[in-house]
Amino acid sequence: MARPVVGIVGNHNLLNEEYPIQCVGESNIEAVSQVAGALPLLVPALPDHVSVSELINTVDGIVLTGGRPNVHPQLYGHEATEAHGTFDLDRDNLVLPLIRACVETGVPILGICRGFQEFNVAYGGTLHPEIRDLPGRMNHRMDPDGTIDEKFGKTHPVALTPGGRFARIFGADEVVVNTLHGQGLLETATRLVVEGHAEDGTPEALHVEGAAAFAMAVQWHPEWNAPTNPVSRPLFQAFGQALTAGRLRQAG
Repeated sequence: MARPVVGIVGNHNLLNEEYPIQCVGESNIEAVSQVAGALPLLVPALPDHVSVSELINTVDGIVLTGGRPNVHPQLYGHEATEAHGTFDLDRDNLVLPLIRACVETGVPILGICRGFQEFNVAYGGTLHPEIRDLPGRMNHRMDPDGTIDEKFGKTHPVALTPGGRFARIFGADEVVVNTLHGQGLLETATRLVVEGHAEDGTPEALHVEGAAAFAMAVQWHPEWNAPTNPVSRPLFQAFGQALTAGRLRQAG
């Protein structure tokens, strides 16, 4: 049987600082292919060329990747400031309705870093531009020095809700993850269930209550070394199982 198809939503970038491209990190492709057991399909975040309904009817699942641009604060009622960084409104305009459509139609969806924040905004939550500026919070940004493996290496523990969905996936009530984000959840959307927190209280893992299928997101980057990482691998395996279950339901 053919592998399930997973749409990996990309980000706008400039090649050689002048040629516009849509890009996806190879680690996302590797995680979807080798661990989730699916065929990776790169989806451009260009709503003028890609519609939500086309995606829902084409793919078996969606992965929302991380990315340097942030969700535009106008979409959650805040004013844009220098601290909010750069934006990609095309991705915002495609992904926010896509999340809601996946949840309602039963298309499995996994959010990573920016994708975690997109889940929150899609259901009415807000974001803080710099988590490290909040009282008692640590700096969640990556270490600018060191190798790429060091930047994506283990950084801090995340406490999980005992008996919750993430704890069942990982087989533990605590995992150690990487951290490469400046923004984070401020007000959590009412439909989201946060099941993981960093030591400073920052939300790190969530699912959508009442979703028709797998609808989960994490603030860290599980795609890095997913085939061998003991935390990343079971998350993508669970996503892959949801893809298979969805196909079986469609087949009756």
